[in-house]
Amino acid sequence: MAYQSVLSAFGEGAFLTGSAFYFTRIVGLSATQVGLGLTIAGVVTFAFSVPLGKLADRVGTRRTWVLGSLLEALLFGSWLLVGGFAGYVAVTIALELAQTWMRAGRNAYRFAVFPRETRVRSLAYMRAARNVGYTLGAAAGGLALAAPSDGVMRSVPVVTAVLLLLNTVLVTRLPRLPAEERAAPATPLEAATSRGRRPRDPRAALRNRPFVLATALDGVLGTHQVLLNVVIPLWLVQETDAPPVLLAWLFGTNTVLAVGLQVAAARGVSDVASSMRAEYRGAACFVLSCLVVLVTHDTVGWVTIALVWFGHVTVTGAELFQSAGQWGLQAELSDPERRGEYQGVAGLGYTLGTVWAPAVYTFLAVRHGAVGWLVVAGIVVLAAVGLGPTARAAERHLMRVTGGLGEPSATAAG
Repeated sequence: MAYQSVLSAFGEGAFLTGSAFYFTRIVGLSATQVGLGLTIAGVVTFAFSVPLGKLADRVGTRRTWVLGSLLEALLFGSWLLVGGFAGYVAVTIALELAQTWMRAGRNAYRFAVFPRETRVRSLAYMRAARNVGYTLGAAAGGLALAAPSDGVMRSVPVVTAVLLLLNTVLVTRLPRLPAEERAAPATPLEAATSRGRRPRDPRAALRNRPFVLATALDGVLGTHQVLLNVVIPLWLVQETDAPPVLLAWLFGTNTVLAVGLQVAAARGVSDVASSMRAEYRGAACFVLSCLVVLVTHDTVGWVTIALVWFGHVTVTGAELFQSAGQWGLQAELSDPERRGEYQGVAGLGYTLGTVWAPAVYTFLAVRHGAVGWLVVAGIVVLAAVGLGPTARAAERHLMRVTGGLGEPSATAAG
């Protein structure tokens, strides 16, 4: 699974690095069209997140991962056939849906295949591997962009498709889950549905409203990526005297820390309590980053450089701890028999918690300075305070509707 993580991230990273160039120079789109297509695809994906999660449960999480990976490879290769805005939108929507379905199956499979005590540490190891793959892919994409001919960049979708096909082969070699070896019989709910009016299913993921709210609050804590990729770079360029070249060192530091420390940050995370401790550590790092960066408006020279760098390191700490806590919460608060559906709902809640952040954080920090940074920190504190009781409520709901169903031993053994 680590090899698969590197290979898939390498393929995706190679294309994504030069995607803006490919769509504007090769396909001939404007920047506005590129952004509009991504927005349309995002709206469609948001609407289908939960149905795709349910489909992953019906098809089987491992089969979903295999089929979704195959679709992803074919759709990346299809960029060669796109020559206008309509085709771009169609492929972008199809690719986003395929990746969303694939991730629902992949994440649910990962939660099920590892024993509880090593699950989060294993996911951290694979995330570190993916960061290595993205770095290699970015380097390959950079070489393609630096080539004197556009022909090299035209070949990148083919290279990406081939790498993702190889990734699909690796996924097919993963062990099957015992629970998916047999066809699922019709449940009493399904039998009642076939006879007439559909009853309300108490085990439906959307019925676990505390879980939806918990994933939204976790999404707020996950907005460290907005700070990392958008707000701090804009702040550095517009509000400090730090040289813009510092941005390269900041992102390089983030990559090294994400690869080297993700497993350490996930150590000991195995249940709801330890997951919440990781979330609180991430929130503390997030707030510390805001407090450090806000003072750089009035500092000069090497002091500014050192403080901005430290602020980027602390927000990287928020990324590492929050990721570990998120994996633990999603695994522990999901119905073991509906992991795909719960992954769909988790994607829905997480989007609600993050979609507003780029505009709001940029407005607060860049337009209102220190006061804006303090408001951002306050938003994070409120989300952290609300996440604990919400997660416990989601746990109680799950115990109530499943009758105390825990980790199924056969699945864990698989």
